[in-house]
Amino acid sequence: MSTDNLKIENTDIKTKSGVELSDQQKTIVGSILDLFAGRPSLAKLKLWSDDAVFEDPLTQAQGRQQYEPQWSAFAEIERLSHEVTSAGNPIVMDLKTRYVLKGIKKETIIASVVNIYTDEAGKISRVEDKWDGKLPDSSITNAFRRLNAVSVPKMVSVPKSDEEEAKKGN
Repeated sequence: MSTDNLKIENTDIKTKSGVELSDQQKTIVGSILDLFAGRPSLAKLKLWSDDAVFEDPLTQAQGRQQYEPQWSAFAEIERLSHEVTSAGNPIVMDLKTRYVLKGIKKETIIASVVNIYTDEAGKISRVEDKWDGKLPDSSITNAFRRLNAVSVPKMVSVPKSDEEEAKKGN
């Protein structure tokens, strides 16, 4: 996997002392950092398996149609800091991000622990964005998270081709 073809912007990956990432892991972490910076692209999302899962306290998205639009729900995103703390499976990263929600323009800073799982083929199979190190576990909250995973794709369009993507500036 070459970062040139993927146009990964986040190539300066901070790691905890003693944590070494392979080139493939650096590509995966860089692509995830780009996604968390609001810079999705078709090429970066091809690093994900079709049935991958993305979870955070707001959504529980399974499959390409649900997880791809999740990266475009914010008006503004600024990564404040990151550090990879484990190079296993999952790759574990501490992340601090400032978000501004589209529509309501509400700003919030979130400190999270991000777990990045890969499958046997080296594709991303699951990403857990645990705000304050946690994901909700109540059945009512999880029902709303699943509803969000279905409703966001209806409101946010994802480019279907390189030409559409170029028009969006990705």
